[in-house]
Amino acid sequence: MNGEPQSPPAPRAAHPERPPELWVLRLSLGVGIGMLALKVIAYWITGSAAIFSDAAESVVHNVAVAFALFSLWYSARPADREHPYGHDKIDFFSAGFEGALIVLAAIYIIYEAVQKWVRGLVLENVSAGLWLTVAAFVINGALGLFLVWRGKKTKSLIVEANGHHVLTDSWTSLGVVVGLLLAWITGWKPIDPICAILVALNILWAGFGLMRRSFHGLMDVADPEVDRAVREVLDAEIGKHGVLFHGLKHRRAGRAIWIDLHLLFPDETPLWLAHAQATEIEDAIEARLGPEARVSTHLEPARDHGRVHGDTHGATTGPR
Repeated sequence: MNGEPQSPPAPRAAHPERPPELWVLRLSLGVGIGMLALKVIAYWITGSAAIFSDAAESVVHNVAVAFALFSLWYSARPADREHPYGHDKIDFFSAGFEGALIVLAAIYIIYEAVQKWVRGLVLENVSAGLWLTVAAFVINGALGLFLVWRGKKTKSLIVEANGHHVLTDSWTSLGVVVGLLLAWITGWKPIDPICAILVALNILWAGFGLMRRSFHGLMDVADPEVDRAVREVLDAEIGKHGVLFHGLKHRRAGRAIWIDLHLLFPDETPLWLAHAQATEIEDAIEARLGPEARVSTHLEPARDHGRVHGDTHGATTGPR
């Protein structure tokens, strides 16, 4: 760094608004309603506990998608006086709500499977029910893979969580197919409710996984990948500008990544130059993490930092 005047940096581009993904969830809801109708018909003609479990999970799925649609619309609203950080955190509420519904559905499926087993098992028209369930498995599998891919591409937790739920629904249908085939081939009807219970346990696992991700997001659990990427950029930038940093913090809120840190400059650095260099560092971090990064820096003179904190307080300079 030198004291020669430097031209001020060009104005920074504003962060683009998050692209609308409502059409993706509308597609998911439309397909989900169609799959529910298919499974209800399959249950009506077979009386299978396993197919009932599949249909019950689809009811929960459609309710969750409807809530996810609202959440995605709400999260896209711009920041306002009451929500200065925006509305992105509703992503975590949506994922947690969907996870809780999945858990409740799994518990109900287990209850109904046991009840059917106790009351006596009757299976009819297994062949027709199998074909309908196979169709549901194929359609949901394709849709789920698309939603997970789309959610990761757009960094939308709502869309990705919905994709995982659709895939869970698809694996549920596959488990039902296997159970019905075994019951049909062997003639041992208890395979049907046993299969329903196993499917419910798999759903339970997926539901708790979504709730865990929701909890971590709401509690601002640090993302190790983001931390590593930011520190790599800072190691390069502070060496170039001859500054120190400390107090690095970051958290996710939907797609947005909020990053805060303190930068320490030599005492003789002019304010305009410190601000220009801080802006370069912010731009470098945002270039690494993408337009969803929101970086805020606090500028401090090194001497005053020592007076306030008493030491370097974890300040870092150069690659480690």
